[in-house]
Amino acid sequence: MKRLPLLLALFTITISTKAQRDYWQQRVEYVMNVNLDVTSHKVNGTQQLTYQNNSPDTLTKVYYHLYFNAFQPGSMMDVRSRSLPDPDRRVVDRISKLKDDEIGYQHIQTLKQDGKDLAYKVNGTILEVTLARPILPKGKAVFEMKFESQVPIQIRRSGRNNREGISYSMTQWYPKIAEYDFQGWHAYQYVAREFHSPWGDFDVKITIDPKFTIGGTGVLQNPGQIGHGYSESAKPNLSGNLTWHFVAKNVIDFAWAADPDYTHDKAKVPNGPELHFFYQKNEKTAETWKKMQAYAVKVFQHLNDNFGKYPFDNYSIIQGGDGGMEYPMCTLILAEGSLAGVSGTMAHEVAHSWYQMTLASNEALHAWMDEGFTDFASSEAMSAILNETNPPHQGSYSSYFSLVNSGLQEPANQHSDHFNTNRAYSTMAYSMGAVFLEQLKYLIGDDHFYRGMKRYYNTWKMKHPEPNDFIRIMEKTSGLQLHWYLRYWINTTKRIDYGIGRIAETDGNTLIELNRIGEFPMPIDLVVSFKDGSKQSFYISMNELLGNKPSEKGNEGRIALEPWPWVNSSYSLIINKKESEIESIEIDPSQRMADVNRKNNKLVLSELKPYVNPTK
Repeated sequence: MKRLPLLLALFTITISTKAQRDYWQQRVEYVMNVNLDVTSHKVNGTQQLTYQNNSPDTLTKVYYHLYFNAFQPGSMMDVRSRSLPDPDRRVVDRISKLKDDEIGYQHIQTLKQDGKDLAYKVNGTILEVTLARPILPKGKAVFEMKFESQVPIQIRRSGRNNREGISYSMTQWYPKIAEYDFQGWHAYQYVAREFHSPWGDFDVKITIDPKFTIGGTGVLQNPGQIGHGYSESAKPNLSGNLTWHFVAKNVIDFAWAADPDYTHDKAKVPNGPELHFFYQKNEKTAETWKKMQAYAVKVFQHLNDNFGKYPFDNYSIIQGGDGGMEYPMCTLILAEGSLAGVSGTMAHEVAHSWYQMTLASNEALHAWMDEGFTDFASSEAMSAILNETNPPHQGSYSSYFSLVNSGLQEPANQHSDHFNTNRAYSTMAYSMGAVFLEQLKYLIGDDHFYRGMKRYYNTWKMKHPEPNDFIRIMEKTSGLQLHWYLRYWINTTKRIDYGIGRIAETDGNTLIELNRIGEFPMPIDLVVSFKDGSKQSFYISMNELLGNKPSEKGNEGRIALEPWPWVNSSYSLIINKKESEIESIEIDPSQRMADVNRKNNKLVLSELKPYVNPTK
């Protein structure tokens, strides 16, 4: 009988442990051999995919993405673009006007599982495959495929003959197996944006006209045969096609671009990767790209120092695509434009190597963890490099305030394709994601914030972190409770608005009343400035935090007051000074709080109008 409590305790611990979700992720290994005919713009290829099922589930089906199928009249991407009130100007109705030799497609010619033919059906950009035998937990299968693709006219990210004259932007170009995780299959139709895929290795051989230079994901295995800037001594045979062999380990995708007129430059990041630059060198690009290369080196240095070390030995910045788009170990960006524009795009896409290519969150469901964190990191990098005096995230706050005033704001916690407007999506993903982090600094302090960002990176790199994974790292680092903040910012459209209310002098002291006008509660930094030139800082925590942030630089002498319960719409404090001695009172002087009405955040007492009794 005396053993019963011990057994009961062990049983309880076992149940508690089993109730927690164990992290796992699927694993893929691609071996592809493809030929691109630069006359017909068709790709013929073979793909061997080894799929490791690390889930606790038995799989009876698998799904592939066939992204090129989106570039056909009547596709979901086409219809969605033509029905939005603010369509992407790069797409609009262009897909609906494509001719048969301009569309994109991916045709599956044969597909086998461990040597057995498979039944499958195509639904838009998704290939649904019924397995010949289930893939058991911890089991694996080898899929062998033959496919033919037609490279579409460049419209969105992928395609041929972009507006700057680049021949091929080969992104989302191969049949790619969908991600399967604790939520099940993420077999989304390609409607507009954002991707999610499993981690794995790629061994890719690309055969193409020898006049073309290729840059992309991975490490070139045969530079001695290729030349093209990879090997100065190599002299490739230009009489027949040339095969390029790339290998990439532990990445989530494989992208490349090809053009006969690429210039190939290199630069080395101190204690970091070798950078490769592929662009058409002309009067519009030559000077800009040379200067941009120096910025690229500094961007890598800044991100390495502040957010975690880039995990690969090389990275390529490639002219191509339709603006800027990130991929593992490379990005495709437009090359013509101002130095500021090209460098800013480069910095943003490079920062994606941290947020999406190393921390591979589901950007379809949590775009703010991808685009927003990237915008935050790249803005800080460029601001530091250029020694800018303006706050680096000022533009993100302005975009958020503008969206709020427009009435178009929607909750961030929905699939990226399902926003009612492109404006609401873009502001949510980019601006609100960046503001989320800058405001987090306000909540926990700079030191905890940057230590937390590195801890997040080192804990979750080469995995698929969720919002809870990020916020838990920040809670562990800061010792504060932060889930309330995540829920308000991501799950609702509630706004922050605090103001200064009643001021009254009593017995030589001054009572100050603060009002919470908006529905979004926050802790408060308050500064009272006196007419003698001195200042006093106050900190009013919110009871949901269950603690106080550390004193920050510049307000070491702050006074921490009792927390403000979020259910209370007002809060009062007493200053041991006469009202006549006070110059001004200001809420959030650092302006990191995304208060939608900052006009009521500061009160200059000399500007107050004298009180007139209306009864006299």
